[in-house]
Amino acid sequence: MTMYDVLVIGAGQAGLATGYYLKQTGLNFMILDSAPSIGDSWRRRYESLHLFTPRMYDGLPGMLLNGDQNGLPSKDEIASYLESYANHMELPIMLKCLIKRLRKKDKHFIVESSNGGIMEARKIIVATGPFQVPNIPPFYKSFSDEIIQLHSSEYLNPEQLRPGNTVVVGGGNSGAQIAVELAKDQNRNNSIYISIAREIAFKPLYIMNRSIFWYFEKLGFLRAKTQSPVGRWLKNQTEQVYGYDLKRLIKSGEVCVAPRALNASGNYITFEDGTQIKVNNIIWATGFRRDDQWIDIHDAFNLHGQIQHTEGVSQVAGLYFVGLPWQSSRGSALLGWVKYDAQKIVSHLNATFN
Repeated sequence: MTMYDVLVIGAGQAGLATGYYLKQTGLNFMILDSAPSIGDSWRRRYESLHLFTPRMYDGLPGMLLNGDQNGLPSKDEIASYLESYANHMELPIMLKCLIKRLRKKDKHFIVESSNGGIMEARKIIVATGPFQVPNIPPFYKSFSDEIIQLHSSEYLNPEQLRPGNTVVVGGGNSGAQIAVELAKDQNRNNSIYISIAREIAFKPLYIMNRSIFWYFEKLGFLRAKTQSPVGRWLKNQTEQVYGYDLKRLIKSGEVCVAPRALNASGNYITFEDGTQIKVNNIIWATGFRRDDQWIDIHDAFNLHGQIQHTEGVSQVAGLYFVGLPWQSSRGSALLGWVKYDAQKIVSHLNATFN
């Protein structure tokens, strides 16, 4: 059985950025991922998806994302970039390796995969990202089987849907982009609704020809520490929707706003104000939740079952995390900013070997 210095679980942007810095240490490491190829989590997203951060902020350490640096890349462009990055950096990666269990034995860790393989490591970095299990409200089961229900991670394009009313549940950036795409689809003559829990906070993508993220960087918003005054203020803000396409469509009546979705019965959805509409399609843009059941280490979690860490450093010696939302700052789980936590975690980990 091979003993690695470090095993990184997850080969998305967090895992790849971590691998870049690990390679500079000379430690013996391997990056594990369940997907058949690098970038698959991006390839599987809806076809029209574009990032709202420009290319200048979407690169990983040591390799720029080519193209108009002020322009917004597509999801397939990001998928191809991540694959090219892994190859260019010659990172050691094992694909088609789903981790079923992680446990600790004495001072090292044992990783069990779905193919029956067992690996050991002195240190573990979990870089599985925040987008793991679709978070769908339980009342979805009360809808008729006639209704098409898709989570945003399953939605690809309008051709998947039936004729008739469509409700997009969730007013974040994914929900906004999908509602805009459906409203602009020339083949659909029925109503598009977006169900939101609170008023949407719209922000421009560009101000005076500069990305709004350029200003965020200058103001230090994305690197503000979680417990700093600025970080605490940002954490209390509602999610921002970037771009005004949805705002214009709502104003023109091409997308109808509905309150929070609360229940369902047959072909009808019920909203917080008691109103109902007949629906033919539901898009659940309701986000994700983590699935950490495979981490069989009791002390890794608090009493509420949440990962217990200090800026990615677990109280379990040798266990680390990269890519958690608000791990150390607002940008911790974002493509262009995950490298800062990756570098800090690898530096901390490497010091424990010296």
